[in-house]
Amino acid sequence: MMTTRNEGKTVFIAGSRGLSRLSAEVRQRLDNIIDKGLAVVVGDANGVDKAVQRYLSSRRYPNVAVFCMDGHCRNNVGQWPTRDISAANSSRRDFNYYSTKDRAMVEEADYGLMLWDGESRGTLRSVLDLVKHTKPTIVYVAPLKSFYSLRHPDELADMLARVNPAALGGIDSELKAFVMAGGSSPKSDNSRLF
Repeated sequence: MMTTRNEGKTVFIAGSRGLSRLSAEVRQRLDNIIDKGLAVVVGDANGVDKAVQRYLSSRRYPNVAVFCMDGHCRNNVGQWPTRDISAANSSRRDFNYYSTKDRAMVEEADYGLMLWDGESRGTLRSVLDLVKHTKPTIVYVAPLKSFYSLRHPDELADMLARVNPAALGGIDSELKAFVMAGGSSPKSDNSRLF
């Protein structure tokens, strides 16, 4: 495996639990991440997290950390180092509980690669958080079989305009307000990240 080390650069890879197969185009993006030597942070859920873990393990990629909640790791295919995240309220294993882990990965990452089924609220929340923190993000929208490069809220609004409006029915007011206001992040070039 040929890699060029990109010290200090980390990509947060996540996506919808309903997606468990990686397209050839997504695998190519993962190969680019490997070739660039980027550190990968990934969650422990079924779906995209587990599929990405399986792929990185098959490539014997060592530069991975798996984020888990409160000492319980659901999936760690490659037996990589784990990061244990604690929630303020660990009695309820709900959306807010697991989004604590996602927010920690957003904080650690320099970039994002999100694989979205066009419906997952958690994946969309991570996309929003990455864009709000001005972290360049690639979103693969599975129903459209398309990649979107997001570096600014306007680009997020453009991507959302292309998905089924019914899928956005549960979108929270914070996301709507952020996209409509154009956010606060500066525009930057739209070159290919990985």
